[in-house]
Amino acid sequence: MSGNGGAATAEGGAAVTVNGAPLLEIKGVSKFFGSVIALKDVSAFVRAGEVTCLLGDNGAGKSTLIKVLAGVHRPSEGEYLFDGSPMDFSSPRDALDHGIATVYQDLAMIPLMAVWRNFFLGAEPTKGAGRFDIDFAKKTTVEELAKMGIDIRDPDQPVGTLSGGERQSVAIARAVYFGAKVLILDEPTAALGVKQAGVVLKYILQARNRGIGVIFITHNPHHAYPVGDHFVILRRGQVYGDYAKDELPLEQLVRMMAGGADLDTLHHELEQASRDPDSVS
Repeated sequence: MSGNGGAATAEGGAAVTVNGAPLLEIKGVSKFFGSVIALKDVSAFVRAGEVTCLLGDNGAGKSTLIKVLAGVHRPSEGEYLFDGSPMDFSSPRDALDHGIATVYQDLAMIPLMAVWRNFFLGAEPTKGAGRFDIDFAKKTTVEELAKMGIDIRDPDQPVGTLSGGERQSVAIARAVYFGAKVLILDEPTAALGVKQAGVVLKYILQARNRGIGVIFITHNPHHAYPVGDHFVILRRGQVYGDYAKDELPLEQLVRMMAGGADLDTLHHELEQASRDPDSVS
């Protein structure tokens, strides 16, 4: 994955070949908060019908980059292109109106409200003299969730009764229904167990297969690798690696996430500690 639409190199890897025009692209983006450099010269893109995995540990710059992509922050430097046109979003609503939807970890749902009410929260369908079209809302919720392979037992049940994976899936289906061209997912599997994380990963693939460009933000390479088409690794606000999937074995991705040499040092220290428990301070 390359910010210039050509080829990029990553640590110890071959160039990434780009096929097709990017749907969303940033070039040389930096973000400063006073003297603090949150992002520096970051270039990346996502194409329709692909999953771009944005990986990095805590403090890598993922949250700031999400906010730039979602229209919360304007970049201090660099270009933001959507569908080939320069963009300068003034707000998340502005980005959403262009088809860039962001699903945050808190999901912006009200636990005690029904699934169908949450599905249309803030965009309620009406009929007649502005009355909430409840029948349409319930029917559409069930149909749209079914298209994503989600079988909701009862659309009247409070969304808080769903599992974490199911709630994430509802949020994804909602974004797809309201016309998302790019779907940004902020750590959707972070607080989930293995089974529920698998549920969410399945629906990420469903969104990709419907032609949406998905940006999957995570710090877990084992969640990213099964669904990702290419991978961007951030470290300290900069792009540390940029790979197509066929150029990046999982083991190498894990090493890059850990910092390579840092992982070797940790492994050595743990081996020493296992031989000599008294060496652990």
